[in-house]
Amino acid sequence: MSLSLDLLRTFLEVYRTGSITAAAQTLGLSQPAVTAQVKTLEAALDRPLFDRLPRGVAPTAAADELARRVAGSLDALDAVVDAELPSEQAVHLGGPAEFVCEQVIPLLAPLVRDGLRLRTTFGLSDGLLADLAAGRLDLVVSTIRPRVRGVQAEPAYDEEFLLVASPEVAARADLAAMPLISYAEDLPIVRRYWRTVFGRRPAMAAQVVIPDLRGVLNAVRAGMGVSVLPAYLCGTDLAAGRLVTLAEPELAPINTGYLAVRSGGLARAPVARVHAHLLAALRAAPPY
Repeated sequence: MSLSLDLLRTFLEVYRTGSITAAAQTLGLSQPAVTAQVKTLEAALDRPLFDRLPRGVAPTAAADELARRVAGSLDALDAVVDAELPSEQAVHLGGPAEFVCEQVIPLLAPLVRDGLRLRTTFGLSDGLLADLAAGRLDLVVSTIRPRVRGVQAEPAYDEEFLLVASPEVAARADLAAMPLISYAEDLPIVRRYWRTVFGRRPAMAAQVVIPDLRGVLNAVRAGMGVSVLPAYLCGTDLAAGRLVTLAEPELAPINTGYLAVRSGGLARAPVARVHAHLLAALRAAPPY
C-alpha cells in the first residue's frame, strides 16, 4: 500500500504539535483540510491515529509507531529540498529582545557574512515557544525550560543578576528608600533576586516600569533609582564606575537559558548550522 507524502507530512505535523490548529497554521492549510487528511490516513491504515481531546489531540500507539518509522525519512527528504533551494531558506529566530540584540546577534555575524538569511522575533518565552511548536519560528532562545510538546531544548548559557544603582543614588539613601525600577509591574526579576539573596519578597512597589531591560539600564544609569539587571547588560557600566552593586551575595541568582528547536527542525541545514554555531558560541562565552 502506498501513501501520499502529503498525508504523511500532515500526520507528522499534527503528531509533533499535538494540535490540528497548529499543524494547519504550519502547513498553510485549513483546519478542515488537515482533519480530512488525518481521517483519510486513518482509513487507509484501518486504525485510529489520534484521540481527540478538549484541547488538541493525543497520539495512539499506532501513531507513535508510524511517526517512528516515517519521521527520519521525511525530515531527510525535506533537508534535500532545502539544500536545493538555499536562497529561499531564511532562519526565523525568537528570543528576549535584550539578550538577542546584545549577545546573540553579534555571534551570528560570521554566518550572515557567509550567506545566512536571518529573521528575528522578540517576546516572552511562553509565546515564542508556542510559535516554535506551531512552525512559525525555527529556533528560540528561551529563559525558561521548554515544556511544550514537539519542542526540544538544550541548556545554552547562564546569566547572573545584580542589584545595581548609580554611585550618586547608592551614596545618598538606604536600600529601602531608593526608588525601584522594574521590567514589569509584578517585579519578576526583582522578586527572584530578593527571594534568593534576602530570603523574602520585596516589600516595595515599582516606581518606574519600563518593559525593556535596556530602558531599565538607562534609567538606573541616569540616577532614577535601583534595579536588578543581568550582568551581561550592565557589566560595561560597572567596570567604568557608572554603576555600582548594592549587594555582594555569596551565591548570586543565576538563570539558565535554553536554545530550543522543533522536533525534526534540525533536518533543515540552515537551522542546524545556526543551532550548532549558537550552542558552541554561547557555551564558550564567559558566564554572565
